[in-house]
Amino acid sequence: MHGVRVTAASGDFSTLADMTADAVKWEYATVPLLTHATKQILDQWGEDGWELVTVLPGPTGEQHVAYLKKPRP
Repeated sequence: MHGVRVTAASGDFSTLADMTADAVKWEYATVPLLTHATKQILDQWGEDGWELVTVLPGPTGEQHVAYLKKPRP
């Protein structure tokens, strides 16, 4: 990666190494969603700083699983 240069829309140059050093580090969580309480569950995680990435069917197909992320402190 050393020596790779990236041009931003503004014309500023920086190395890829510089950009990745400042990159956000993420923490992830998977949360089973209860059909009758999906909104409340997601609202609570959102208040705690988590951002919803996606919702996929769970292993049994009956329950969904939310995938969330938030920046590491």
